[in-house]
Amino acid sequence: MSSVLQTLPIPAGVAAASALPRLARALDGNGPALLPVPADDALETARLTESLRPGEPVDESVALVVATSGSTGVPKGALLSAAALRASGAATHARIGGRGGWLLALPAHHIAGMQVLARSVLAGTEPVIMDVTRGFDPAALPAAVARMAGPRRYTSLVPTQLIKALEVPEACEALAELDAVLLGGAATPAPVRARAEAAGITVVRTYGMSETCGGCVYDGVPLDGARVRIEDGRVLLGGPMLASGYRGLPDHPAFAEPGWFRTDDAGTLADGVLTVTGRLDDAISTGGLTVVPQVVEAVLAGHPGVAECAVIGLPDPRLGQRVTAVVVPIAGGEPTLAQLRAHVATTLDVTAAPRELHLVDALPLRGPGKVDRRALVARFGGPAAR
Repeated sequence: MSSVLQTLPIPAGVAAASALPRLARALDGNGPALLPVPADDALETARLTESLRPGEPVDESVALVVATSGSTGVPKGALLSAAALRASGAATHARIGGRGGWLLALPAHHIAGMQVLARSVLAGTEPVIMDVTRGFDPAALPAAVARMAGPRRYTSLVPTQLIKALEVPEACEALAELDAVLLGGAATPAPVRARAEAAGITVVRTYGMSETCGGCVYDGVPLDGARVRIEDGRVLLGGPMLASGYRGLPDHPAFAEPGWFRTDDAGTLADGVLTVTGRLDDAISTGGLTVVPQVVEAVLAGHPGVAECAVIGLPDPRLGQRVTAVVVPIAGGEPTLAQLRAHVATTLDVTAAPRELHLVDALPLRGPGKVDRRALVARFGGPAAR
């Protein structure tokens, strides 16, 4: 049987709480399927509605249709049942120490922010909501955390937000008061994690996506019920929090094997611990060799002059692609290409060392916190000094 998909407009700031009653009905299995959209962003709402077609039928088992962040620029809609969302929420609370209050500091139409609202509903608590319309302001964290009810308190951030918070002592102190800060959406540089832990912040690295109701692997270990396997270097995920497919794409190969989702991520599994090494579709072919950008980024992040970085492949007439680093330098420091090449070469093969460097004020993002590599390639894809 089917119902009709309806939009769930989510206002910015504290008004996002207005979505909670409809979300609660969906989680109970008593409401129509909902497509979360940003109420204050007409262009993004139009993009999502055009692709995911509210007003048309959807299977009655579906509670939410959550858009993927879309590395291709075209969003797909993960079909999430109420049972999958409840399983995800229960497994999360079981792993981090029980139900508690949540702080929403992410856009709620993406899966990470939506899960903060959903977990609040499942925990029977009222979320505290920060206004991130104009971006994340770490100076607002102390007041927001002070409004949270206990006894346990949590939030969910992306790495770029944590990096900003680490520069504000009062924000660090506020995050250190929380029982857990879930960190996902993108890889967390090891130096950033070390700084956070040194500041007393309980960081829990999460891995997952819209297709798995958000994070289903915490600190490399699958949540209760979640399953992970590696096939030809590719990460596959399964479990009760799995989506039932994509809206309008019943034969999509990512869901071809019943009970499993084929990610686009490369990884390894050792002693039950998953390590994600990068995205298969981001791999750079340079001089006949393959370079995984995330591996290079992890090394570059350890350079004292690098605050944030991204590695991309740009067209090269001789190599096919050249490894290019885009770096947000630390305040008052500008690392040179030679310095970064030497730094990478101490850990990785010299093939992985960047041949081109661009210094920027900030990295473009897509979704809640992933670096928009396509935007960087478009920006720097032309001739540049090397």
